[in-house]
Amino acid sequence: MQQRINPVKALSGDIEVSADKSISHRSAMFAALAQSESRIKNYLLAEDTLSTCRCMEQLGVKIVRDNNNFIINSPGIEGLMEPAAVLDCGNSGTSMRLMSGLLAGRSFNSILSGDESLSNRPMRRIIEPLTSMGAHIWGRENNSKPPLAIQGSKLRGGKFNMSVASAQVKSALLLAGLQADNPTVIIEPHRSRDHSERMLQDMGAELRIEDNQITLIPGKSLSVCDWSVPGDISSAAFFLVAATIVPDSELRIRQVGINPTRTGIIQALTKMGANIKIENNTIIAGEPVADLIIKSAQLKGITVNKEMIPEMIDEIPVLAVAMAMSQGESVVQGANELRVKETDRIQAISTELRKMGVDITELEDGFVVQGNPEGLKAAQVFSYGDHRIAMSLAVAALVADKTTEILSSEAVNISFPEFWGIMESIIA
Repeated sequence: MQQRINPVKALSGDIEVSADKSISHRSAMFAALAQSESRIKNYLLAEDTLSTCRCMEQLGVKIVRDNNNFIINSPGIEGLMEPAAVLDCGNSGTSMRLMSGLLAGRSFNSILSGDESLSNRPMRRIIEPLTSMGAHIWGRENNSKPPLAIQGSKLRGGKFNMSVASAQVKSALLLAGLQADNPTVIIEPHRSRDHSERMLQDMGAELRIEDNQITLIPGKSLSVCDWSVPGDISSAAFFLVAATIVPDSELRIRQVGINPTRTGIIQALTKMGANIKIENNTIIAGEPVADLIIKSAQLKGITVNKEMIPEMIDEIPVLAVAMAMSQGESVVQGANELRVKETDRIQAISTELRKMGVDITELEDGFVVQGNPEGLKAAQVFSYGDHRIAMSLAVAALVADKTTEILSSEAVNISFPEFWGIMESIIA
């Protein structure tokens, strides 16, 4: 699919973005931990999160859907059954990594697979710590890539000093730790998104959290949940940048999750000079939620270091677009993780922005951008089948001199199927 985008003079509107992808994934999995009926409101209906639902149904979990409101009826973690076929995670690394932790402690065998992109993403980062807990997991290329074969076994807790802050690895260890015979201690170098901790605590799990250390005490029975999923700040980020760099723009984005482990994009844009206000703060299902109001502003360059990366890892590609429209030099460092996402996002965003006239130099762990607020050049660009690259290029196209064509634009369906419709609705 090809999407053609014309330059615009202004953006305006009052919108809601897609439901949070990370929380949607976890709500479907975590609801299965408790016996009986849980309710999930505003579940994200996207390819990745629906892959998680299909996998859970193969394990014996019943899911009744009323649009994006789900009733999840589970036999409980002890009642999950051996799947009759391979569990297909599609393009979703979250599904595969978290489910590995869940399945590692079950009394049956399972196989996790995915599409071509997922089959080349690194899995040793979960296989090694789960194996040290007693799990039996095998993968391609010397246990480094999918598909993964998992033979359920009895697990033991342990202490894990993570070299990289990763919410997916942490969550896999927490799911395994719930099934272990003694406590699991996880120490992160920097705090990563904490949705798993919040949700498990809400269900009654015994977690002790001190700075970057999490201790999980197994043995507590978990209660059913009644959760409402807020808007995804990673999806809102595209509109935060768009309304900032397109002159004479003003947007309100309603009911966005502003979990402090996810607001790096707001902090970075604010340091660059963006005009972002936060209103109507509230708490929904343990998550802070608010409206974001954005007005256009002139940006200046910024340096993003590795300490900032965990709170904004998914937003780095669209931040590169903001940097391209800023005054002065901007630098991103310590973002090696972007090399092993749905595509190599450092290479992808650097290559495609160069086509649009951006002076961007690729680094091993990031990039350097020489900003030019005068605007970008139209070009035919490629998403690499990566949803975040497609949406970042769409934002860049808004400030190009002519019509930009984005190839493989259907990639947005992985996380944000409504993206193109919302984009069209705010063009003034």
